[in-house]
Amino acid sequence: MTATALLAGRTALVTGGTLGIGFGIATQLREHGAKVAVTGLTDQECAQAREAGFSAHVLDVRDREACTQVVADVVAEFGGLDVLASNAGVYPQSSIEEMTDEDIDLIFDINVKGTIHAVQAALPELIASGRGRIVVTSSITGNYTGYPAWSHYGATKAAQMGFVRSAAIELARKGVTVNAVLPGNIVTPGLEAMGQEYLDDMATSVPAGFLGEPEDIGAAVAFLASDGARYVTGQGIVVDGGQILPEEPAALEGI
Repeated sequence: MTATALLAGRTALVTGGTLGIGFGIATQLREHGAKVAVTGLTDQECAQAREAGFSAHVLDVRDREACTQVVADVVAEFGGLDVLASNAGVYPQSSIEEMTDEDIDLIFDINVKGTIHAVQAALPELIASGRGRIVVTSSITGNYTGYPAWSHYGATKAAQMGFVRSAAIELARKGVTVNAVLPGNIVTPGLEAMGQEYLDDMATSVPAGFLGEPEDIGAAVAFLASDGARYVTGQGIVVDGGQILPEEPAALEGI
């Protein structure tokens, strides 16, 4: 099967699709033949996405009504919706001692409630499609690993997987699959800002020996959105170059 044939004739919406992993997802879905709309937080982000050839819409996923309106706009433009890649999320750092209620509310409202809002808004169209696909961007953090100052972030990523599993059961007989991708260390503008030395150090903890690209996550999403994944639901695909595998750093010595 050619790359363009995989998702030919399908329409997709990628929340948080103007930057980083979301842009990689959008790019891969388009390369596999889908018509793709993305959302971003600002007019500037959306303008850049439009320059790259995407339909782009300003959206804060905390706003339920705005999610519903964006889906309606995408359907009006494309004639339907087959794939929702719920990717919008934030990853601020905060120690447990310093974490405020505002910090907790922000990350849960965007990462968890925002995911549910996006799914609720898209669901009628995904059911009508007859081949609806929901793919949530979760993380290895919170599901397999932990990291200092990311306890609240890890909690939201684990919460997303809890949602995925139960939603998959609820929607299975409505023709909609619900899955997730769990990225490891992926090179994004935010990570690149940490400097090359930091990137090189991170790569040493990955058995593959290098950090992933946003398109690596997008390729997994494209598979989960395809007919080839019609019998896959309630699952999380880890895309991390083997990062979660070593029991200790010494396991990587000499490979």
